[in-house]
Amino acid sequence: MAKSQKREYVWLQCTETGDLNYRTSINVTGTATKLTLMKFSPRLRKRTLHKIKRK
Repeated sequence: MAKSQKREYVWLQCTETGDLNYRTSINVTGTATKLTLMKFSPRLRKRTLHKIKRK
């Protein structure tokens, strides 16, 4: 039987435009609280750094 993990939905916010472009789930018990990813920004039409934004 699989362990139940505590997961939380967060938004990924573009550091250049401030847009909330992506929504994803992260493991709350882990160390993913300072996650930064290179994702595509539709407004700028290029890959930019995105950080976690909790609502």
